[in-house]
Amino acid sequence: MKKDIHPEGYRTVMFEDMSSGAVFLIGSTIRTNDTGTYEGKEYPKVVVEISSKSHPFYTGEDRSLDKTGRVERFKQRVAAAKAK
Repeated sequence: MKKDIHPEGYRTVMFEDMSSGAVFLIGSTIRTNDTGTYEGKEYPKVVVEISSKSHPFYTGEDRSLDKTGRVERFKQRVAAAKAK
């Protein structure tokens, strides 16, 4: 690999997925004050809400939301609007 091609502050960073608990070690310049331990070694740590380990597109899981409540609330708003 060529020397001196990475920006200043480039180092290995630990990214942790909140949803699945998966951990990724990736080279990054992201700034963080948190640290975490992975396989006995300490790294700067960034917590992310979603990653390829938890996103339905990548996992193939079909997640259903509670749409019944939303539909009922919408119908109530429409009925209230018509009553005016």
